[in-house]
Amino acid sequence: WDQRILRIACSCMNLLSKIMYTCWLVSKDRSCPRIRLPHLEMVVIGRSPETEITDKKCSRRQVQLKADCNKGFVKVKQIGVNPTSIDLVDIGKDQETKLKPGQILHIVNNLYPYTVLFQEETGTCIGEEVMRLKSEKRTQVAPENHNEEESVLGKRAKMEQESPQGGRLDYGLNDGKNPATVSTTSSGKKEFVGHWSQGLKASMQDSNMQIYKDERVVVIKDKYPKARYHWLVLPWQSISSLKAVTGEHLELLEHMHVTGEKMAQQCPEKDTLRFRLGYHAIPSMSHLHLHVISQEFDSPWLKNKKHWNSFTTEYFIDSQDVIGMIKKKGRISVNSQAAESLKAPLRCHVCKQQQSTIPQLKDHLRKHWPK
Repeated sequence: WDQRILRIACSCMNLLSKIMYTCWLVSKDRSCPRIRLPHLEMVVIGRSPETEITDKKCSRRQVQLKADCNKGFVKVKQIGVNPTSIDLVDIGKDQETKLKPGQILHIVNNLYPYTVLFQEETGTCIGEEVMRLKSEKRTQVAPENHNEEESVLGKRAKMEQESPQGGRLDYGLNDGKNPATVSTTSSGKKEFVGHWSQGLKASMQDSNMQIYKDERVVVIKDKYPKARYHWLVLPWQSISSLKAVTGEHLELLEHMHVTGEKMAQQCPEKDTLRFRLGYHAIPSMSHLHLHVISQEFDSPWLKNKKHWNSFTTEYFIDSQDVIGMIKKKGRISVNSQAAESLKAPLRCHVCKQQQSTIPQLKDHLRKHWPK
């Protein structure tokens, strides 16, 4: 019996380490059935009974979708003529981009919003087999030897950690570099709410990360600061990105800006360092966040051209400019070529002198540090 339990235990652990997740496309404004996106299989949707879209401006083959359940995103390609968008940013015909949990996919002309949901495919074969063996063994073995199966299932519990929201952080569904966040619903199902790109939602709830909070915002330390002082101001309200901001968020943006200024004023080096407050045009992390960053850029986490250019080119949009756009247009306009700024040559943000490498740039920056 012990050997049989051990074999079942090994099978259980092997299967548990290969848990599969299913991706679903879920409508945000209609009651139509959700659409299953099988792992790494192409699915094309558009005007059809499945989506219940009858709009003639939506092609029958409007969008091509390919879910990667291991990495936690869906590749989206616009096939139709009229624009498909993610967080109100047009993808472009025959262009492809990634849709992550928390972002909104509009099928055509900023209409018919969908989001993606990753759920664990739950099966009963493992549990049923363990319970069957447990029942059989109880009829043949003394009661004091009944803990083997429990220890097997306990090993799975040790692989999980409680998240600040009462869900769980599961490190089994990734390549070891980008932990995935999994929340447990009231029904016991696990919902995959994202990989590293969703990390801010957990960090803003972590008391060890928080350095200020009020009823509207929370300020946290950037986990990988690109300067001596680098904070993030996040609203408690769920806003996926800059593109989801509208005129109704004006007061919130102003409050975030004022909070960021207060953080800079409380800095012990405020009299010698300069700060900038702004947003990345195309952020890698989901959930709106304002960067408050000192301008000496003295940090070991500043490692490559992308890091540098994301804070020193038009890719970084000043907070006041964002507020101005909302006041004038009621929405944020982002240059569609902003991502190209990340490939620009390395230039000093003070004197504009070009540098060949990051180490050379860092040596040069020291010349501009306060004496």
